[in-house]
Amino acid sequence: MKVLTDKKQIKELVSRSIDRIYPTTEGFEKELASGRRLRVYLGVDPTGPHLHLGHATNLLLLRKFQDLGHETILLIGDFTARIGDPTDKSAARKPLTKEEIKENLKTFKTQVEKIISFDGNNPTRIEFNSKWNDPTTFEELIKLAQNFTVQQMIERDMFQERLKNGKPIGLHEFLYPLIQGYDSVVMDVDVEIGGTDQTFNMLTGRTLLKILKKKEKFVITTKLLLDPITNMKIMNKSEGGLVNLDDEPEDMFGKVMALKDSAIIPIAEFSTNMSEDDINKLSEKENPRDAKLKVAYEVIKTYHSEKDAENVKEKWIKIFSKKEIPDDVPRLKVGKKNILLLDLLIKSGVESKSEARRLVLQSAIQINEETKKDPNEIISIQGGEILKVGKKKFFKLLK
Repeated sequence: MKVLTDKKQIKELVSRSIDRIYPTTEGFEKELASGRRLRVYLGVDPTGPHLHLGHATNLLLLRKFQDLGHETILLIGDFTARIGDPTDKSAARKPLTKEEIKENLKTFKTQVEKIISFDGNNPTRIEFNSKWNDPTTFEELIKLAQNFTVQQMIERDMFQERLKNGKPIGLHEFLYPLIQGYDSVVMDVDVEIGGTDQTFNMLTGRTLLKILKKKEKFVITTKLLLDPITNMKIMNKSEGGLVNLDDEPEDMFGKVMALKDSAIIPIAEFSTNMSEDDINKLSEKENPRDAKLKVAYEVIKTYHSEKDAENVKEKWIKIFSKKEIPDDVPRLKVGKKNILLLDLLIKSGVESKSEARRLVLQSAIQINEETKKDPNEIISIQGGEILKVGKKKFFKLLK
């Protein structure tokens, strides 16, 4: 496989969304320019069933390596997910069972394929770290651990914070970076990609490669998808608003439009294929809504298609800017003349009555532009009413 050494592509690869390259950016640029085919890997623990725009940063970077002709590996941490990565946590992460991991992995490949190619002339390879970690003996693990000291492990910032605050550190949490580092040794990689919250783990792998194989490994840490004002994660499960890679185009577009204005530039830079020139122009726009529309369009274009992006953008403008309902709004057959509001919402796809009640109490339900306040209201259906659920879902009611 011929490796491309285009200077412009290399310059973008080592700069966009990158926080730091170990040991040096200059040395890595020279390596890329040499034309040597590198083995590059990205590891993902299946801690949930969905990947989101925060995960996309590293996947897009891995795709750049793939496009340049390098060997790329997506490592599924089905073993490490059973331990629980302490990264960025004030308390130990709950380890997952094999059954939970299997369930989470059902659609992983489909989601990743929106960015990474698993076929063609240079397909990305998928590996599972249970392949070599499940057979590892207790003796082998202890010998591996002999390459590090407790002092080295305790240097992690999060462990230092826990010690200050009197919070416990599980012994198994010391083993996680050791096992992640061992992945680099087994796969004999040249480069590892990960967020800044993975720096310690990735450098552990770099140390192990030096000791066990006398080999250098480049570590690329990427910036996290953070709000530049609050410095908080934009894709935060506890606060809602996750934009998942397997969201439908309309849902994805609406979720991006619902984000804070300050989140839009990072989304454009870290989670889309938008050009740097176009991203720079975004900050010059007077109206943040125009910038959001453009970035939401690019998100749909990146993870679905340009046609989907055009259709969803046109529909969104028609609904929210012109206050019109599109002709193809979904029909919802109620089946009765009078129905409890909560039951109507369940029919529309709301998952539970408790969720339906919450939406009503948050003034998120409208019928013919009238906000509904009483979850127990009986709705009289004449036919043709427009039900609005949340910010983006519309239904035309039929008897």
